[in-house]
Amino acid sequence: MSDVRARAAELRRLHEAPELLTLVNVWDVVSARVVAAVPGTRALATASHSIAATFGFDDGEQIPLDLHLGMVERIVAATDLPVTADLEGGYGDAAGTVRRAIDVGVVGANIEDQLRPVAEAARQVERVVRVADQAGVDFVLNARTDVFLRAGDRDRREILAEAVERGRAYLDAGAPVVFVPGFLDEREVASLCEAFGPRRLTLIGLPGHPPLARLEELGVARVSFGPVPQNVALTALQLMVEEVHRGGTAPEDTRRLN
Repeated sequence: MSDVRARAAELRRLHEAPELLTLVNVWDVVSARVVAAVPGTRALATASHSIAATFGFDDGEQIPLDLHLGMVERIVAATDLPVTADLEGGYGDAAGTVRRAIDVGVVGANIEDQLRPVAEAARQVERVVRVADQAGVDFVLNARTDVFLRAGDRDRREILAEAVERGRAYLDAGAPVVFVPGFLDEREVASLCEAFGPRRLTLIGLPGHPPLARLEELGVARVSFGPVPQNVALTALQLMVEEVHRGGTAPEDTRRLN
C-alpha cells in the first residue's frame, strides 16, 4: 500500500505543478507500455470508451465492471507510473467502485456527474473523497461534468455558468480538480480557470483547442485525450489495410514497439 500512496502523492503533485500535465490515454497493456516508454510521460490515464471497445462493448458502462477493472489492474501492473482511471459514472456506486480501483493500485479517477442535480452530484464527490481518505490515499478525483458535451443548442453563457456552478460545488466537496470535456474556446477556458482557481481545471485535447502552451498559461492543470489515441492507432491500421488492398505493403517507418 505504501507504493500506492507514493504514486497518489506524485499524481497530486503533477496536477498542482505549474507545468501542464498531459496524459495520452491507454486502453490495454501494450498501449500502456508504449506510452510509458516515451520520454516525458509522467503518468498514465485509461480511457473507458477505448477499454470497452477493446472487448466489443459500447461506451456508457456497458462493459461489466469486473472486466473493466481487470484491464485497469493489468495496466497498473505494467508500469511504475501513477495511473488514473476513467470509471465513467461509477457504475451506480462511485465510492465503492473507487474503493475497488484503489485496491488494484489506481490513484486517480474520472467520475461523471451524469448531470444529476448539483447537490446530489456533490454528495457523490464527498463519498468518493471519504472512501479514499479512509484508505489513506491522496486520491486525485477528477470530477467530471458534461454540460458542454450535452449542451445542444443552449446559450453558451448559460452552459458556462452551469459548468462554473457544478465545478465549484465539486471542489467544495473535496475534489482536487474538475474535468470539463468538450470544445471550449479560450475565453471559456479562462473563465473556468478564474472561477476554479489555478491548476483546478482539466480538459480533453481536441483539434482546434487553444495550444497546450496557452492552456498552461491560463492555469489549466491537465489535458487528456480520451478515446482519441485509440482512434489514431486504429486509423493507422485502417490505412495499412487500404494500402495492402491497393497492392502495397507495410509502411517503412513502422517501429517495433512490443
